[in-house]
Amino acid sequence: MTETGGRNATTRHIPPKLALAVGMPSMSAPEGWRWSPLTDLARLESGHTPSRRHPEYWGGIIPWIGIQDARANDGRRIEDTEEKTNPLGIENSSARVLPENTVCLSRTASVGYVVVMGRPMATSQDFVNWVCSKNLDHNFLKYLFIAEDEDLLRFASGSVHQTIYFPEVKAFHICHPSLPEQQRIVGILDEAFDGIATAKANAEKNLQNARAIFESHLQSVFSHRGPGWVVRAVSDVAKHSLGKMLDKAKNKGEPKPYLRNLNVRWFTFDMTDLLKMPFLSEESAKYTAVKGDVLICEGGYPGRAAIWNEDYPVHFQKALHRVRFHEPEHSKWFLYYLYVQDMSGELKQHFSGTGIQHFTGETLARFELPLPPLLELRHAVVKFDELSVETQRLASLYERKLAALEALKKSLLHRAFTGQL
Repeated sequence: MTETGGRNATTRHIPPKLALAVGMPSMSAPEGWRWSPLTDLARLESGHTPSRRHPEYWGGIIPWIGIQDARANDGRRIEDTEEKTNPLGIENSSARVLPENTVCLSRTASVGYVVVMGRPMATSQDFVNWVCSKNLDHNFLKYLFIAEDEDLLRFASGSVHQTIYFPEVKAFHICHPSLPEQQRIVGILDEAFDGIATAKANAEKNLQNARAIFESHLQSVFSHRGPGWVVRAVSDVAKHSLGKMLDKAKNKGEPKPYLRNLNVRWFTFDMTDLLKMPFLSEESAKYTAVKGDVLICEGGYPGRAAIWNEDYPVHFQKALHRVRFHEPEHSKWFLYYLYVQDMSGELKQHFSGTGIQHFTGETLARFELPLPPLLELRHAVVKFDELSVETQRLASLYERKLAALEALKKSLLHRAFTGQL
């Protein structure tokens, strides 16, 4: 049923991990299932992009699926697209309008996105498209591709961009049962995936609510300033320094791990990917953070900050500010103030740069920090900490729930395509 031209199917074999192979596999199928060339069960179609040099080919009524559309609708039915072409664009390109229920698999740029056409559409050349026959349920094929997940990359090649080429696609073989059994499996997976989606949405809503309460409380405290509050520039209440990129060739001595802006998250540090640099003794104090210091991203993620709370010092380099307050209790207050300014969008008013934004040292030195009397500040920070801990607890719970739901999906898909569902 192959329609697309080009090179013939490859004669090489890539064995299955689950239910998809290149070439007829030697392994047997589960009872009641069989291996078949996918081209015996569905018509293979390619996609194409009408010329961008002809604006008259664009802006019509024919949906045209690009990678961005597949990314946004991965695993689902797609009803609309960001860009549309028209009959003129179709007539003057190799693009084809394919029928509803066509299964589209991204094969290059980002391998593995799967969508099902909700109405007649065309696609870019980044996809291989399957128009299923009466012997193959389109949703069964969709779930099969989803089940393969990252294992689809074993069919790809390319030194720069991984691509599944058409000789491999034309040699695809799938393991499948009869049509009624396909439809039974699809019904189970549809119901299970709907339940998983609902559980994810509920968990996300709970987390969003907790964050909203946290941010609302911060905003309320900082905006309703009582008697005794003062506003001070950071340079008046703290010592500030900016890291710089040191010369690895010139620096000698024992390499030490150091923090970059990539390692700074809001309120915490990601220590999983530290680089090392030999620091000279005279540089250690200048480029070292100690317990209580605030480290702020200068570039990359400007304004994002955390307090170094470990008992041992840590080195830092380019694109990080170190702020050390004269009054140590101001550190957390400042961190929470930066956070609420960032969440409200006000912090970006202090950034500079037309492309990549920076929170420069000069701007940080002038940055104004509202300060209440110390006793009031202490009480407020205690409440901030309580809400922050609860929000982080819910975030951790949400991440664990997401991981459990993803594991459940993988387990269901594995069972579905090994004849165990």
